[in-house]
This record gives sequence, structure tokens and C-alpha cells, in this order.
Amino acid sequence: MELALLILVSYLIGSIPTGFLIGKLVKGIDIRTQGSGNIGATNVWRSLGPAPALVALVGDVAKGIVALLLGRYYGPPGFELITAGAALLGHGWSVFLRFQGGKMIATMLGILIMLPPVGLGAAAVVWLSTVGLTRYVSLASMLAVVAVPVAFAVTGAGMNLVVFGTLVALVVIYKHRSNIARLLTGTEHRFSLRK
Repeated sequence: MELALLILVSYLIGSIPTGFLIGKLVKGIDIRTQGSGNIGATNVWRSLGPAPALVALVGDVAKGIVALLLGRYYGPPGFELITAGAALLGHGWSVFLRFQGGKMIATMLGILIMLPPVGLGAAAVVWLSTVGLTRYVSLASMLAVVAVPVAFAVTGAGMNLVVFGTLVALVVIYKHRSNIARLLTGTEHRFSLRK
């Protein structure tokens, strides 16, 4: 029962729609009706500017950290990946947004901060390189999450981490299917430091 409660709490933490709340508080808008329609930090940047985007990013990262720590300190060994996964599902399918949500990248970043550094390192190198070369945040995010289980596998970080990373990568790619369609048609937004 206690473990089920940890999963539920982690899901609810992940469900907190940071970008949506910031849109309402800062400008009284539904961020889902702006730009790409996503509630993540990239769309908050495009719609509201860098400061609100930073708040959205930090909030979404914190969700991953807190959920993982709940599993690490209050669950059995390895349970942290279950609570981390629950937070990701909450972010992707938020109960507070009628099971709509974000694309899980920032929340996954928070989780990677708490796992063996090879995962975060690989993701960071791939993400920064791809954004630098293409300015496509969506493409960079998908390639970065794919790099995570590969890095865990190559370095022998543990099969549980490889499986977790692979499942997350598959779900993240699924959440990016509209971005994939726009990439294929050449209509995907490119990132700019300007609002």
C-alpha cells in the first residue's frame, strides 16, 4: 500500500503543469493555445520570454528530482526508477489537464541529474550539438533521450537503467510525433534566443 502511495504521489507531482500555470499567472493565457501548443519551457520561451521559461524549466526539472528521491529514500532498492517513471507519466498525461501534458524532457533532465552521470553527459553532448547544428529543439531532445540508454548500456551502468532509458526514449518519441511530422515537412520551429 505504501509503495502504491509513493507511485501515486510521484504521478501527482509530475502532473503539476508548471508551464500552464505560468502562462495563467504571467499573462492570463492558456499556453496550449500558443506557439507549438506544448506546456514545456521551449514554448513558454516563445510565448512569454526567457524568465518565465526558466521558471518553467526549473519547476519541471524539480519534479523529476523529487519523485526519484521519494522512491530512493522511501521505497526498496531500485524503486526510484518506478517513482521517476510515474512522474514522467504525470508530466506527459497530467490529471490536472484532462490527461494532456508535456513532452517530458525537462522532467527527464531532473531524473538524469540523480542517476549515473554518463546518462546526463551523453544527453547533454547530443542535445547541445544538435541544437547548435540545426536549431531544432525537438530533434535534439529526441536524439538526446535515445543517447541515454545507449550510454548506460555501453558503460555497463545496469540493465535496469538501460530498460528504463529505452522505455522513456520510446515514450518521448511518441510524444514528439507532431514534431516529427513537421520536421519531415520542413515546418518545424527553429529555436532562437529572441522571444
